[in-house]
Amino acid sequence: MQRTYELMFIVRPDMPEEEQERLISTLESSVSGAGGTVKNVERMGKRRMAYVVRRFQDGIYVLMILEAPGNVVREVERRLRVTEPVIKFMTVRVDEEQKRLAKVKALRQARARKPAPAAAPEAAASEEQPAATV
Repeated sequence: MQRTYELMFIVRPDMPEEEQERLISTLESSVSGAGGTVKNVERMGKRRMAYVVRRFQDGIYVLMILEAPGNVVREVERRLRVTEPVIKFMTVRVDEEQKRLAKVKALRQARARKPAPAAAPEAAASEEQPAATV
């Protein structure tokens, strides 16, 4: 079953551009070779990390959006784990969030289509009884 994933990984800040491209193309070919597709690759550039990871304060961030079965994602994560220039990576399944947002949107549209219930005229009349005078 194809699912949508976001894969963010951080490589060493001193990694040359050619090696970055080679790593990205290797990951893309492994995903497509195993039956998945890479939707988007966004190179976010060099950024400062919140804390030191493997003695690096900065890193080059790369975000990949892919559609693939779970076993393909596990293989990509294994490759990232053994690749020395990769400092850190994280994979998030996005399709569950998309399903939840679609469900909330459908509920809101259903509520907007349903008219508001009118107040019962008898209930309003019984509340407005005149006060008794003595």
